Amino acid sequence: MRSVPTTSLDLSDPAVVADPYPSFAEERAAHPVAWHEATGSWLTFDHATTSAVLRDRTFARLWQDKEPAAYLEPFNLLHRNQMMENEPPVHTRMRRSVAGAFNRGHVERLRPRVREIAASLLAEVDPARFDVIGQYAEPLPVLVIAELLGVDAAHVDDLRRWSQAIVRMYEVSTPPEVVDAAVAAADDFAALVRDLVAERRRAPRADLVSDLAATDLSDDEVVAAVVLLLNAGHEASVNVFGNGLVAMLERGLRPGADVALTVEEMLRFDSALQLFERTATADVHLGPDGSQVVVEQGQRIAVLLGAANRDPAVFADADAMDVDRDPNPHVAFGAGVHFCLGAPLARMELVESLTALFAAHPGLRLVDEPQSRGTFVLRGYHHVPTGGS
Repeated sequence: MRSVPTTSLDLSDPAVVADPYPSFAEERAAHPVAWHEATGSWLTFDHATTSAVLRDRTFARLWQDKEPAAYLEPFNLLHRNQMMENEPPVHTRMRRSVAGAFNRGHVERLRPRVREIAASLLAEVDPARFDVIGQYAEPLPVLVIAELLGVDAAHVDDLRRWSQAIVRMYEVSTPPEVVDAAVAAADDFAALVRDLVAERRRAPRADLVSDLAATDLSDDEVVAAVVLLLNAGHEASVNVFGNGLVAMLERGLRPGADVALTVEEMLRFDSALQLFERTATADVHLGPDGSQVVVEQGQRIAVLLGAANRDPAVFADADAMDVDRDPNPHVAFGAGVHFCLGAPLARMELVESLTALFAAHPGLRLVDEPQSRGTFVLRGYHHVPTGGS
């Protein structure tokens, strides 16, 4: 067997989960891409290789049902039928059905409503001490995406709970209790959406579920699309907000004059999504001249987005948080055919929620240690105790 660069990086090591960036820097200095025996896949560590994989259509999202398939069918069903786990032309057909709701014009029309929700949530907190995640950053995007889809606000707590149970299945290791919770959540989530779709077919409204119910998508595809949009529509915003805010407050920073630039730096500096996997559909030569590897057909490759976003070859002073950084070519939303559909909505929500928070609480500070989710693939915080008016 030919000699290839390898890495023994333990993605479940508590030290790596707590702060993966020193390990990423060591790996990046040794190789842009390396074979990872523990996961049976290649890992990318630099910006150029990560970007190349994301944009190369030879690397595809190929869903394989998780085993035991019969027990995990509720979870598998939601993923087998969603756009993120399919390639064109199936992906194109699925994405086209929802793309209009997330174009920039429609997102701009949602901006006043996002401001209203932000103001309402902030009016309810105790300025001396409040959990900026549980009381603000988490409910805001859930309320926005639920309203866009047409899901009753009474279900918001359920949506948050189900979503968190499902996304824990994306981690490197999943103990039995995580699997059980994800299966139950997927079952309950799908049941709610099926009832809602049936109701909208009888009596359509001006919402996205009604629009989806009127497309050529199958029932399973509509359910999977709604669940994906509800999950992705708030998980990214919550975790980007929490990770970025903690990084700012720990460093005594405030949003810059152009809050949109600060949001881009929040996306880059401590990426919410750390790992995104593809499968080679043909042999691919990958990496710079002199250190190329061959990713063979059928082999998996995981791009480490957080590692790419700290690449000093692309970002000056890459390990420093610069709220005014410009340009900022991060890959936090991915790239290529699977570029995040909800990126315009997430960016708008983050700008508005960050602006409103510091307008209401200009002296905001951490009043206790933030509580991490303790997860690698989707980095974030359960609780971030803050205070200061």
